[in-house]
Amino acid sequence: MTRSLYTKFILGYLIFGLLGFIIIATFSSKMTRDYLIKDRAEALYDEANILASSCSTMYQGKRQDSKEVSSQLYALGQYLRTEIWVVDRQGTITVDSKGGARVQTVVEQFDPTAVGNRSYTIGNYYGLFQEDVLSVSAPITGNYNTYGYILIHLPLSQIAHSQDNILDILYITSAIIFLLSLIILLIFTQTVYFPLRKITVGANEYAAGNLDYRIDVPTHDEMGYLSDTLNYMSDELNKMEEYQKNFIANVSHDFRSPLTSIKGYLEAILDGTIPPEMYEKYLSRVISETERLHKLTESMLTLNSLDARGYLSRTNFDINRVIKDTAASFEGTCNAKNIRFDLTFSDNIQMVYADMGKIQQVMYNLIDNAIKFSHPDSTIYIQASGRYEKIFVSVKDTGIGIPKDSIKKIWERFYKTDLSRGKDKKGTGLGLSIVKEIIQSHGENIDVVSTQDVGTEFIFSLPRSTSL
Repeated sequence: MTRSLYTKFILGYLIFGLLGFIIIATFSSKMTRDYLIKDRAEALYDEANILASSCSTMYQGKRQDSKEVSSQLYALGQYLRTEIWVVDRQGTITVDSKGGARVQTVVEQFDPTAVGNRSYTIGNYYGLFQEDVLSVSAPITGNYNTYGYILIHLPLSQIAHSQDNILDILYITSAIIFLLSLIILLIFTQTVYFPLRKITVGANEYAAGNLDYRIDVPTHDEMGYLSDTLNYMSDELNKMEEYQKNFIANVSHDFRSPLTSIKGYLEAILDGTIPPEMYEKYLSRVISETERLHKLTESMLTLNSLDARGYLSRTNFDINRVIKDTAASFEGTCNAKNIRFDLTFSDNIQMVYADMGKIQQVMYNLIDNAIKFSHPDSTIYIQASGRYEKIFVSVKDTGIGIPKDSIKKIWERFYKTDLSRGKDKKGTGLGLSIVKEIIQSHGENIDVVSTQDVGTEFIFSLPRSTSL
């Protein structure tokens, strides 16, 4: 049978309270009794010595007589709630505080030295009392003689009464502290148990697939932070789930279109719809669609490799040379649209520390985009300039631009604006995603500035090489 954390806490709290009370009742009772006996014994022993000193004058015949001593013992016995005796050396009681009730009583086997290493004894004192008493004795001396002894007997019931009074105070104080400690339990319930229960319910909802569930713990402590973290996690999982759905839909769409074309052309060739003299034309289209599928597959593999960390192979190289070589590879495409490149470099050689192959791919994708969405007879501006420890590279076109509501979405995989779909039917929608992944993997940033029907500029940074 499983118990909740709260139940365990309550059980632990109750067990702690019960054990605490038992320990207090056990040890405190004994300690209080021992303390009271020792304290009363010392006080009575002091009184006995004072009486012994007073009685010494009587035995020496200097002052007091037995009646005066008896009166003194009676008053002191009433005050101390004790029974006081004057005993001679043979153990015969000569004076007592009870009005002479015990006078001439002989204490059998009287031995005033039987107290051992203590100044008191506990018991019925040779059978003379029906209850246990605390007894102390002090010798009456004078002229180097011992005339007798002062014995003071205090009933242990008196000590027990004082002990009970002290323990009552202790028990009441402990009970009050225990009740006040319930505040801790209430605080725990309010700040830990209830939020934890909400978090548990939320976790079960997430496990059941309800990622829209919100955990409401409006506190600014660890519980609130945990609930906010779980809410953030559910949002991210929701986005990921939506992304996966869109990813599958986009992949299916982008694969289905060329596959449908390839299938249609090949079926037309097989059933004779396309005459033999047209084979070359339509087979070229099949090859074109196949290349499109190949490009899409390569782009997806590239993104997959970018998702894995530690793939960069950094070296020091001249970014100016990479830009020139990449721009030169588009010579045929640029000639067909009469597009020119304007290359501007702040220095003849600008060394950067990065993965040369990946940066070539970044430049290729950005220039390819610029060409696709530029008007014929236009210019693409490419700049590389150094500032402090960075080299900033800019690729700017004067083409159709990007709608304002699409600028934040262009980095998403498979995303295409409505304008780009009309302008570039063969694009995969993965080029800019690859660019951003590569730049971010270098620990750098890429930004875009675009105005519709005016043009677009991409700017990214690379770390400057520190080697000479």
